[in-house]
Amino acid sequence: MDLKGEYLIPASKDKVWKELNNPEALKKAIKGCESLDQVSDTEYSARVKAKIGPVSAVFNGSVTLTEMDPPHSYVISGQGKGGAAGFAKGNVKITLSENSDKNKTNLIYSGNAQVGGKLAQVGSRLIGGVIKNTADDFFKTFNNNITDMDLTDSISETDITTNNDIKSKKPSISYWVWIGSLIIFIGIILAFFT
Repeated sequence: MDLKGEYLIPASKDKVWKELNNPEALKKAIKGCESLDQVSDTEYSARVKAKIGPVSAVFNGSVTLTEMDPPHSYVISGQGKGGAAGFAKGNVKITLSENSDKNKTNLIYSGNAQVGGKLAQVGSRLIGGVIKNTADDFFKTFNNNITDMDLTDSISETDITTNNDIKSKKPSISYWVWIGSLIIFIGIILAFFT
């Protein structure tokens, strides 16, 4: 089964590359991911609970990254076994390119996948739809996570700037004017109530 798709991600190419190689970011974006552990710089092991049509299973798998060309592209090769539900394996080439807007990145993927066991009995049309929906869900969540991260970073930078501005600003009215005003104010209150 052939896989292909294209997504526009609202972040710079370097940031997208960094997050695509961050196990915690990936775990948050993979629906049903129970664990994702980095075994080496180019290998991961995962445990994902998935439902494809009437077949539901927990898949234990491994992923290897090859043909790495940071921050432009790599090939993801993976395989997973879901017990009686069957197995899935495949290869996908991920390519990143800058969008005309430097704060956005085009992500293009293409590859193939094979399934066996009960999964193969479900039918390639249903499997293809599930894979497309799974990819769409992943990138929607991935985009939202990057956008939320940018918003948090932006708020933090604003807070730091604001706090530094507050610390560096000196009162525009001198200390003695404040003291004098306070004495006059107290004098008016005493005169009014006595």
